[in-house]
Amino acid sequence: MQNLIKTVTFSVVLALVSGCSYVGVYKRDLAQGNLITQDMVSQLETGMTKEQVRYVMGSPLLKGPFNEDRWDYVFYLDEAYDDVEEKRVTLTFQNGRLADIDRHGSIEDDVDLTPQSGPGPAVEGSGPGEGAAAMGPSYGPEE
Repeated sequence: MQNLIKTVTFSVVLALVSGCSYVGVYKRDLAQGNLITQDMVSQLETGMTKEQVRYVMGSPLLKGPFNEDRWDYVFYLDEAYDDVEEKRVTLTFQNGRLADIDRHGSIEDDVDLTPQSGPGPAVEGSGPGEGAAAMGPSYGPEE
C-alpha cells in the first residue's frame, strides 16, 4: 500500500513539474514583414518612380494581384510578453509614378529589435567553443 501511495504521489509531482504551463517557457519577439521606419517613409515623395521607391523602401511584401500599381509594405512585431504591433504603408502608382502614400499604425515609433539579455537560446559566437569555429571547418575566405 505504501508503494502505491509513493508511486501515485511521484506520478502527480512528475506531471505537475513537466507541464509546460506550470514551468516558465522562454518566448522571444517575432518580427515579420518589411521593416518600416519613419526615416524611410519621410523620404517618399509623390512623383517618384518605382525604382526610386524600391531603393528607399526595398521590395514590397505584397503587390496587388490584379493591379501592379499597388504595393503594400507590412510589418508585424509579435512581442513575446506583450501585444502585437502592426505597421502598414500602402503605395499607389499611376503611370509608373508614386501617386498616394497611405499609412497605418505607429510609423513614428521606431522598433527596438535588439536581442534581450538573460536566459534563452545560445547566440552564435558565445559559449564554450565561441560559435561557428567550434562547429567544424569553414569553407569561406580566411580572415
